[in-house]
Parts: sequence; C-alpha cells; structure tokens
Amino acid sequence: MSQALARTARIPRLSRFGWLMALYAENHARLTRLFAPEGLVAGSYLSSVGDGLDVRLDVIETHRYTVELRLTYDLCDPLTGEPDPSAFVRLYRDARQAEATHCYVGRRWQDVIGLYPPPAEVVSHRMRMNTFLGKWLEYLAEQGHGVATLRMVETSRLDVA
Repeated sequence: MSQALARTARIPRLSRFGWLMALYAENHARLTRLFAPEGLVAGSYLSSVGDGLDVRLDVIETHRYTVELRLTYDLCDPLTGEPDPSAFVRLYRDARQAEATHCYVGRRWQDVIGLYPPPAEVVSHRMRMNTFLGKWLEYLAEQGHGVATLRMVETSRLDVA
C-alpha cells in the first residue's frame, strides 16, 4: 500500500490554472498550423472548402507581441444579425498562447458570470470558451480549412469592431 502511495505522489498534478495555460498553448499550436495568423495583415479573410460554410478570419489588430482576431462563419444569426458561432481570440506571439476572450458578440464574461465572480468561476468560464475554440479549430482542420484555402477579401459584410 505504501508503495502505491509513493508511486502516485511522484505523478505531478496540474492545477486548473495550469490546465488552462496548457489549453492556451494547444490553441496557439492549432491556430498557427491552421491559418498562420501571425503573418497576416489586418483585414478580413475567407476560407472556403466548398461545403457552403465559409470561415471568416478577421485580423482586427496586430501589435508587437499580440494579434487580435475574430473567427466565425460567413453567415449571420437571423435573430441578432451577428455572426454565430464567433470567437474573439488574442494570440500572444511571445508566449505562444491563444486565448478566446469571448465567444459571442453580445455577451461578455460579465454578462455570463456576473460582475464579481469568484476566481474559480472565471477559470471555469475561460476553460469552457477555450475548450470550445480548440474543438472548433480541430473540426475546421478536419474539414480542410487552412492557409491554402485562405484568401483576403476586400469588403467585409460583418463589422469587426
């Protein structure tokens, strides 16, 4: 029994915050492999694979260490007129992490979990958003989206900011 306890004591445990940081790193790797947004200039891009669901990547702003972007399908929700699903992503170039800051245009984290949530609730909310982003990026890659299918578009049907 003591050997089993000693063996499990050597296995490092990852905190929820550590898990979230690892999720950010995975999302950075997926996003970089898929669309290479670090090399894109600000503007709107479409990726079309012929399935009728074009993916829109809006590079909102590029900074020295970050890239702000929005990932969505090129269609609007008939009720709100906003793109849905939609994920706003902050890509950290130096840390090699990509964080989904919010996943629906009309709802920020304050609208979802309140103004003064406990820290555990904030981490849980961020984990859900970034798990969604990771699964979505994986799905887009399986559908054939990527750098080869990405093209810049002149006019944007959707407002970026």
